[in-house]
Amino acid sequence: QVQLVESGGGLVQAGGSLRLSCAASGSGFLIKAWGWYRQAPGKKRELVAAIISGSTNYADSVKGRFTISRDNAKNTVYLQMNSLKPEDTAVYYCNADTYRRGGYWGQGTQVTVSS
Repeated sequence: QVQLVESGGGLVQAGGSLRLSCAASGSGFLIKAWGWYRQAPGKKRELVAAIISGSTNYADSVKGRFTISRDNAKNTVYLQMNSLKPEDTAVYYCNADTYRRGGYWGQGTQVTVSS
């Protein structure tokens, strides 16, 4: 079993920054790809950013403001969020896709951006 624990959410004013972290623990797994998703009230969960090996991709709404990175030695993924907007308010979830063990989700962390 692989467990993902997220941290770093909170309340920030528009224009501010937050850094989310998601650490994977367990045994016998190797992470192939990481993703950050978000879900706002009344909306579907959407992909915000993903990283596979050294390649990254972002939702158009966050390009130039968010940066995803990973530390393979720590089995951790980060999401640096700058120039936050009220429309970024959502619960953010990390997802880990592993070799031969399937995919896993974190518990979610709330990000609230005030105007």
